[in-house]
Amino acid sequence: MFRTSLTWVRSHCSPRRGASCFSTNGRSNLKIRTSILTCLCCVAWAASAQDQAKHTITKFDVPGAGTGSGQGTLGIGIVKNGAIMGRYIDSTNVAHGYLRSPTGTITTFDPTGSVNTFPSGMNAAEEMTGYYLDSEGVYHGFQRTPTGTITSFDAPGAGTSSGQGTIAEDINTRGEVAGYYADSYGVLHGFLRSPIGHYTKFDAPGAAVGTVPAGFDALSDNGVVTGIYIDSFGINHGFLRTLHGPFEEFTPGNFSQVTGINTSGYAVGYFSIANNGIPDCYFRTPNGAIKDFGVFCVAVSINAGGDIAGTYYDSTGAQGFVRSPKGIRITITVPGAAGTFPSSNNDSDAVTGFYVDSSGVQHGFLWE
Repeated sequence: MFRTSLTWVRSHCSPRRGASCFSTNGRSNLKIRTSILTCLCCVAWAASAQDQAKHTITKFDVPGAGTGSGQGTLGIGIVKNGAIMGRYIDSTNVAHGYLRSPTGTITTFDPTGSVNTFPSGMNAAEEMTGYYLDSEGVYHGFQRTPTGTITSFDAPGAGTSSGQGTIAEDINTRGEVAGYYADSYGVLHGFLRSPIGHYTKFDAPGAAVGTVPAGFDALSDNGVVTGIYIDSFGINHGFLRTLHGPFEEFTPGNFSQVTGINTSGYAVGYFSIANNGIPDCYFRTPNGAIKDFGVFCVAVSINAGGDIAGTYYDSTGAQGFVRSPKGIRITITVPGAAGTFPSSNNDSDAVTGFYVDSSGVQHGFLWE
């Protein structure tokens, strides 16, 4: 029996959980290992930093966010009207949810019974989903209405021991929620939850350890779910699941991650060709063609127009980027940041994410 835990998946399979999170062997904090690869990286990404001056960056911190290393504010997702959702970590290292309105007003929240809150998805109506951890170490999904009413839920079959439970990842305009749960054996299963609370469970063919939808941008408005499954060798494979259930599997390299999909069917992510901690960006077309477009690169989001946001690494550290469908790249660097990490781009070409200062504190940003 293959066993895992939601704690393991959260630390290994999501590019939105913290800085330099690409990890296939338990290590974080991506290192540039050779001068040759450093040079290749700089050549690949040097093109359009000057275009940064055409855009504005707004920094923001949630009131109550901690000011110690590893604490602070993270922007996780942005929708077309400019509303941003995310989480902040307070001075006691507890995570809470927040919503930032298009005018900058911030509302914080926690579901009843939460000891750590992790918002993960939001639709254009500002209906939100995510998950929280209770005092027993069990995960539960939640859904938050635009007016602030929070409903908790647990997928049928979800385990009730520490490290088990339900993770809700994304919500589309129809109110469907995609996520996964760990059963009593620690095996992960995907699910789609209808607006009235009906569940469809799914497991990708070949999944042994589990099936994991991607996160914010995991679920398109036409019901396509994307993510990864983990086989019996511990290798990650990308998948697409259509509304009515057929799966498409793809693996651009070993240890692949899928991070988002748009309504047109373009998916993005990153992969490593070996267990070396060096990620490459890719996108996948609706007909299945895969294009690798950057070394030392983590793609995290794609909007309806095909613009891709993410992070690349050069000799000075982590820089954000936006890449157009024509391959034109704009660098996003928050002034004074020790590292810039976009999390999401919306259909109006605005980007949110977080940056890390020289003391290791995280701060939210809006680039538009």
